[in-house]
Amino acid sequence: MEYRGTLSSAQAFAKSGRLEDWVHSYLKSDGNNREFSDGLKLLDRYFLGPIKMPLSLFSRCCGPEETMKWKVDADWFEKKVVMLENAIKTDTDMPPLIVHFVDDEFELNDGNHRLEAYSRLDSKEINVIIWITEKSEYELFLSKYSEFFK
Repeated sequence: MEYRGTLSSAQAFAKSGRLEDWVHSYLKSDGNNREFSDGLKLLDRYFLGPIKMPLSLFSRCCGPEETMKWKVDADWFEKKVVMLENAIKTDTDMPPLIVHFVDDEFELNDGNHRLEAYSRLDSKEINVIIWITEKSEYELFLSKYSEFFK
């Protein structure tokens, strides 16, 4: 199976039981976040998805605002978001966001610019891959959000 940085590729990998392989391939190439990939490999994780979930469940942790955990240059952020808005209008095969479910909350790890672009385009749902470390949190996630696995 050949990797591509797309939703359809992530779905194909998931269908063959290789979602984690897709995540690492994405982070080490298109996602440009080798450090995140290396960190994920330190422990066994649960990987779920890609699944379509309400965009309103997620919030950015990266951006130009003072409140952001990862503050970036405003001009650069804006250019990247506008570029992604234009891409999303014509490309329905954008890669899913990568989200950590921990302490009964969602922490967006990859896809902050895409989330902002989808938000500006008034999208109601977005494709995500959820990763979870603890079995109890995995069970909590399934009990609260299993409706999205249809």
